[in-house]
Amino acid sequence: MPRTMSVSDSIVVLAEPSVVYERLSDPTEMGRWSPENRGARVLGERRGAYAGMVFEGRNKRGAMRWTTRCTVTAADPGERFAFRVHAIGAKRPRLPGAVATWEYRFEAVPGGTRVTETWTDDRRAWPDFLANAFDRAATRGHTFAEFQRGNIRTTLQRLKAVLEAAPADGTGPV
Repeated sequence: MPRTMSVSDSIVVLAEPSVVYERLSDPTEMGRWSPENRGARVLGERRGAYAGMVFEGRNKRGAMRWTTRCTVTAADPGERFAFRVHAIGAKRPRLPGAVATWEYRFEAVPGGTRVTETWTDDRRAWPDFLANAFDRAATRGHTFAEFQRGNIRTTLQRLKAVLEAAPADGTGPV
């Protein structure tokens, strides 16, 4: 059976697109909303998202822990933030290869922002049977598309809860 290569979901957050973008485009904050990410370290001195920015994300699923290297591919304030995961490893991301692309789009709607999160499987060179077998082992019986659908929903709900608990200026609780 061919695998699903991309999944997405949306939620409306009661905050301006610029505020939602600012919080979501900071990789060091991702651990606040993601069920797997435990934060990130931006490589280099420049702060604030920009295309080409590289960061390493720390992740955990059950007892499994790993690190990824990611490069920001889009940083359009209030509109779009995206990055691709291109290396992975246990303590350091030593194994290069296309893993996934994550994208966030921000759309102004009455009273807030519709945030759409999309995961795309970049393992295009993997045969479907191999990817499906690996996915089921890594996610306790699911394909990555099924698994990421749940992660996206959790991420968006947590993002909404944190940002809607924040004062109107977007500074919010830390």
